[in-house]
Amino acid sequence: MSDEVLRLRGVEVRRDSAVLLRNVDWTAHEDERWILIGPNGAGKTTLLQVAATLVFASSGTVDVLGERLGEVDVFDLRPRIGLTSAAIAEQVPPGEKVIDLVLTASYAILGRWKEEYDSADVTRAVELLDALGCAHLIRRRFATLSEGERKRVQIARALMPDPELLLLDEPAAGLDLGGREDLLRRLTMLARDPKAPMMVLVTHHVEEVPDGFTHAMLLRRGSVLAAGPIGDVFTARNLSRCFGVPLEIEHRQSRWTARAR
Repeated sequence: MSDEVLRLRGVEVRRDSAVLLRNVDWTAHEDERWILIGPNGAGKTTLLQVAATLVFASSGTVDVLGERLGEVDVFDLRPRIGLTSAAIAEQVPPGEKVIDLVLTASYAILGRWKEEYDSADVTRAVELLDALGCAHLIRRRFATLSEGERKRVQIARALMPDPELLLLDEPAAGLDLGGREDLLRRLTMLARDPKAPMMVLVTHHVEEVPDGFTHAMLLRRGSVLAAGPIGDVFTARNLSRCFGVPLEIEHRQSRWTARAR
């Protein structure tokens, strides 16, 4: 068994009277690729933010990359974690160029100022953008990109510091069919790469699950309904319970689909 990347035990997250996560146990290893799936308000993004050290548990224990939260300086830990989310995209300065957005990930900052980057940093940034089909965008402003281009540039940025954990919060949200399929193809290649970091992807839709992801967790109202190998978790019974509607589930040519019965 490979090394543990995430280990959560009895985790709860409360905000005032609301319980966002309830008694979550989760262990994820470095050679696994996890899907977090469930309806709106299930706690998926909150759980991802716990893994990103951006939200702290109200109770329970959280170990990320072998470090116990509460006993480690999270500012030392966060550069080891790559994260993409709509919230990050909203914080990008309006005039930021794509190449600078990717480069600044080396310092875990948004907005290039006077910091210096050597040629190796620039080369790595360009290679990552090229791998994600974005090399032609390096001089463009992030604000002028299409939604699909923004998603791919964000992933390049998240990979820039060579993270040990990559967290993707709804990377296909807002994309048209062509953009979604292009992104899923690239995520499939990344998931299949044995040198890629351990990955966790949040989605509402089984159709947005790239091939190569190995494990899944179903969340509903802050609780875990099922977790484990994806073929054991993605059953009609489990997903019907999770989304509160009778569903038929099909796995064909390495992709999942769901429809109401």
